[in-house]
Amino acid sequence: MNPAPQILKARQVIGKTLIFRDATPEDAAFILSLRTDEKKSRYLSTTAPDIDAQRSWLQHYAAATDQAYFIIEYQDEPIGTVRLYDVRDNSFCWGSWILKDGRPAQAAMESALMVYAYAVDHLGFAAAHFDVRKGNERVWQFHERFGAERTQETALDYFYRLSLEAIQASRRRYAKFLPDGVTVAN
Repeated sequence: MNPAPQILKARQVIGKTLIFRDATPEDAAFILSLRTDEKKSRYLSTTAPDIDAQRSWLQHYAAATDQAYFIIEYQDEPIGTVRLYDVRDNSFCWGSWILKDGRPAQAAMESALMVYAYAVDHLGFAAAHFDVRKGNERVWQFHERFGAERTQETALDYFYRLSLEAIQASRRRYAKFLPDGVTVAN
């Protein structure tokens, strides 16, 4: 019997055109710029515009063993963030997915595929779960096109589950964005 999967940090997760790099306290200003952007933060938990608090959170994260928080880079420039966390049996949650304006057109699709390639192929997960604010229509429609099934809702959020079969089907459907999976550098 295989042990339950767990989230492991990686120094880098390398895709076709993007790289996920493990976030460090030096990324505090970039992360804060995304999380306090009025348009981008509409559907996120509130973040105070406090660089020291963001740096402190990242220092705490550096010691954490239950999540992986990545800076998404394109041609050595940071263009976004994504985080894997909240393991439930063979399922992981992902979020904190923010991409800056002016990013390459393929960044959303490639970064989503990279999350699934890393979580399934390298960490051994067989499902994903996450929630999306109801008002964030573009994002929940993106996930539904990926095969995510809405499992419940609150006044504020939709909750989703994505099976391994749906993950694999979407990876095949959108393979041109990540034809060779990911390479992990620890």
